[in-house]
Amino acid sequence: CGRGPGGCRGGRTDMALRRAASLAAGRQPRGPRREGTVRWSSAAKASAVKINEKASREKILTLESMNPQVKAVEYAVRGPIVLKAGEIEKELRKGIKKPFTEVIKANIGDAHAMGQRPITFLRQVVALCTYPNLLDSPSFPEDAKKRARRILQGCGGNSLGSYTASQGINCIREDVASYIERRDGGVPADPDNIYLTTGASDGISAILKILISGGGKSRTGVMIPIPQYPLYSAAISELGAIQVNYYLDEENCWALNVNELRRALNEAKAYCNPKVLCIINPGNPTGQVQNRKCIEDVIHFAWEEKLFLLADEVYQDNVYSEGCQFHSFKKILYEMGPEYYNNVELASFHSTSKGYMGECGYRGGYMEVINLHPEIKGQLVKLLSVRLCPPVSGQAAMDIVVNPPVPGEESYAQFIKEKESVLNNLAKKAKLTEDMFNKIPGVHCNPLQGAMYAFPRIFIPSKAIEEAKAHKMAPDMFYCMKLLEETGICVVPGSGFGQREGTYHFRMTILPPVEKLKILLEKVKDFHIKFLEKYA
Repeated sequence: CGRGPGGCRGGRTDMALRRAASLAAGRQPRGPRREGTVRWSSAAKASAVKINEKASREKILTLESMNPQVKAVEYAVRGPIVLKAGEIEKELRKGIKKPFTEVIKANIGDAHAMGQRPITFLRQVVALCTYPNLLDSPSFPEDAKKRARRILQGCGGNSLGSYTASQGINCIREDVASYIERRDGGVPADPDNIYLTTGASDGISAILKILISGGGKSRTGVMIPIPQYPLYSAAISELGAIQVNYYLDEENCWALNVNELRRALNEAKAYCNPKVLCIINPGNPTGQVQNRKCIEDVIHFAWEEKLFLLADEVYQDNVYSEGCQFHSFKKILYEMGPEYYNNVELASFHSTSKGYMGECGYRGGYMEVINLHPEIKGQLVKLLSVRLCPPVSGQAAMDIVVNPPVPGEESYAQFIKEKESVLNNLAKKAKLTEDMFNKIPGVHCNPLQGAMYAFPRIFIPSKAIEEAKAHKMAPDMFYCMKLLEETGICVVPGSGFGQREGTYHFRMTILPPVEKLKILLEKVKDFHIKFLEKYA
């Protein structure tokens, strides 16, 4: 230290203050000093605490300074009710007594977490790709090895651990295109229009990013169904776009009505520029399957109003009701003739997470985008390249969804048996859930035509609504929280998906095993009757 008139006193003072700070934090002096034992006054301690407070500067990132668009994001499927369920699980593990022994998480469509067994062939191929030494094992069938070798040949260094092209492995995109052609009865599909994605969610978010622009009244409006899957409202909030709600018709099995689309569009034109129309078919959370006429009407509406169509078709394998059939928007668009097929811009999405596969954790998916402007195609690839590439194991899993065993191959019999078992079981559970809900007083459930959820309407007495307001909760959140606390059943309130004013719902997956689902539904029935009695 520099020796001026005061010598090293400044340094000694700093040392003393540091010593004071240690004492203020409850630490004892480390022994005698040459100057003798120092006795600290309360004033010195207070001074040291103040210095510590000054040293801890304000955080740069706070709720006030963070991105307000991220702050506005809500995702009900993993919202407050799920956090509460996690707290209850911890309490149960500690031995805290509850009126139940386990939390049943019926809030999300996570098939394997609910006990569904993986499809053997899919896991065999991914295992072979992950550890190619297994290609020499006699334990794996030749048709699985053939697919694994083809996928690995498309990977750098023949390894699943290498980056791929941003658009995905070329041979898998070729398989996706072939799958779409088979599904749609020969309608052509170009691998160059296929983009492999990190689940369908990644593709939906990417397309929305590239679509949203403008400010004020020219800001992009995105039309979404109500009820909707909360990914859409979350992405719209994050991107600062304008959410334009159109309501599905609950009295008519959640049908989509073009007159309602027109109402929503015309009203939105007063405050934004609506240019995107999102469709979920089969519906989530509502389970409706759109008929051909409805899809034709929607396509004509999009063509007429110059709207970019997003078709979320991840539940295309999940159709249960007699008389219902999945029709892809791409197929119907093609069959409506060249005036539509060559002009309507359409992005459609699929995933490994749903269907009969239930492989949520692999995060595999694809989107097909048609009639995209050539220059925008380059911009989309650029945007996707920022995240380098989708998970390569997920790409491999997606390949098996679109390129499964065929008749004559070694694994076909087992594959088709497992696939049909899953889908038949889901159909049985869809009917069971609908029937049991409709036997409960004050509950009404539309037919579960497809997907993997029930979205029953529940009657909530005015007394319960008042109590919910006192707790600063939406009435259906209050109901679902009580259901969780009293039965251990975790479902998602309808307010997280959107619903008409004055109506209340919750979404519940039908994925639990049949016997557990029956117990769950009986518990909901008993709870609801007691709830009505308490708040009548």
